Amino acid sequence: MNFARSLFTVSGLTVLSRVAGFVRDTLTAMFLGAGPVADAFFVAQRLPNLFRSLFAEGAFSAAFVPLYTTEQDRSGTEAAQHFAGQALALLLAVLLPFSVVVMIFMPQVMRVLAPGFENDPQKYELAVHFSTITFPYLALISVTALQTGVLNAQSRFAPGAAAPIAFNIVLIIALFLARLLHWHVGYTLAWAVTISGVVQCLWLAISCYRAGVSIPFTLPRLSEASRHLFQRIGPGAVGAGAAQINLLVSTILASTLPTGAVSFLFYADRVNQLPLGIVGVAVGTTLLPLLARYVEAGKEDSVKHYTSRAIEFCLMLGLPATIGLTLAAQPIIQTLFEHGKFTHEDTIATAQALGAYALGIPGFLLVKVFAAGFFARHDTKTPVKIAVVAMLVNVLGSVTMLGPLQHIGIALANSIAVTVNALLLFTQLKRRGAVGDSKLIHRLPRLCVSAAGMSLVTWALTMLTADNFGPGHWARELTALTAIIGLSGMAYAVLLHMTGAMRLRDVLEIVKRKPTAGM
Repeated sequence: MNFARSLFTVSGLTVLSRVAGFVRDTLTAMFLGAGPVADAFFVAQRLPNLFRSLFAEGAFSAAFVPLYTTEQDRSGTEAAQHFAGQALALLLAVLLPFSVVVMIFMPQVMRVLAPGFENDPQKYELAVHFSTITFPYLALISVTALQTGVLNAQSRFAPGAAAPIAFNIVLIIALFLARLLHWHVGYTLAWAVTISGVVQCLWLAISCYRAGVSIPFTLPRLSEASRHLFQRIGPGAVGAGAAQINLLVSTILASTLPTGAVSFLFYADRVNQLPLGIVGVAVGTTLLPLLARYVEAGKEDSVKHYTSRAIEFCLMLGLPATIGLTLAAQPIIQTLFEHGKFTHEDTIATAQALGAYALGIPGFLLVKVFAAGFFARHDTKTPVKIAVVAMLVNVLGSVTMLGPLQHIGIALANSIAVTVNALLLFTQLKRRGAVGDSKLIHRLPRLCVSAAGMSLVTWALTMLTADNFGPGHWARELTALTAIIGLSGMAYAVLLHMTGAMRLRDVLEIVKRKPTAGM
């Protein structure tokens, strides 16, 4: 497996997806703003995404990929594909009835998910209707998650990484259709979410066919491999979905705040997801099957090497992302969203949330790396125990800071929780001797010094360009924001070289290395 090519393939496609996502979010902000319809839709969109992360993409991939890889290596491709077919049958047998029940009882579910909405009957009713429309997305994206896992196990990462692009394209088309045909924007977007699930499922089915991979559909039957899978999905649901559970807590608490709080957090989280998607998802996706194979082969030196290089890669990109999104939060939000119904007051509130969310970027990225180390060893219990601790930190922090900081406190608590999660995972891996080498120890302080130097440059540029940001000056805003990002990035690259933290040959070495003989 060429780790470099896989990593950059996933990262590149994720960049395209995030660009399309920014277009989608900009249009959503323009057409919906941060009012009651927007709040209702964002809650409706978050509900199936929550369960998707808990039971499908996150937990399922964490449990499925190592087992599928092991089955393929031990028993051959035919046995692995049969295992995938059994997993699909069992997954649908659970999710289809679950989806029907949730849709029937959506009014009661909404009282739990967004209890504050009951004080606004219009917003509550819209949230119930939108959520009922979007919830079938869960079953569709779960099938997509299985197809992606099978392809990832074959070292075919591009189709799964490209699937979210279809989601964004479908919603962008829906927004334009709603505008041109005078459809209700909220209902149009809700239907578009479910339609996008169909599109992604078909895209992955075609990709599997082209790759020569078959996922036979059979009646549900609990084979030994299937039992192992579902035994691990339970704890993996919490371990891999800790971030989504924290977002659920955030949504519940934000629903009790004045109208707009849910939207502020949503828009801020969308911007914050850019580095998380490009770096974290790419590393997590490509690292897990790689580590699973080395663990199976007993090559612990290679496991430690790739884990350490992934840590460096995440911090090399995660630290400047935190600095940029924290210090330049208002220019970023103003340039992206302050158009149409999205006001300057909305910009300020969203920027405050973005700065708080961005503090958790390094922690989130490292959780992806550390979790892969446990999942590759078929250990889902340790991450779940740590995730429970992190969730308690999030809940206590959110409740404590909700009064004085409002929605900012919710975002800040989320960052604190994910950082605690990363530190505890690292501690456990370190005790097992599964992470950390001399190169990592050498580079870490130099990375921090480089990031600190970049922060001074970013702060100065933000101050110098402040007059370029204002209503009706989008071109000037975009130029100034480009200058802030570009010059800050150049300064960081120079500092990385000067401190010896990372040079071009080092970057190539992080993601491209052949284990030496005897590993």
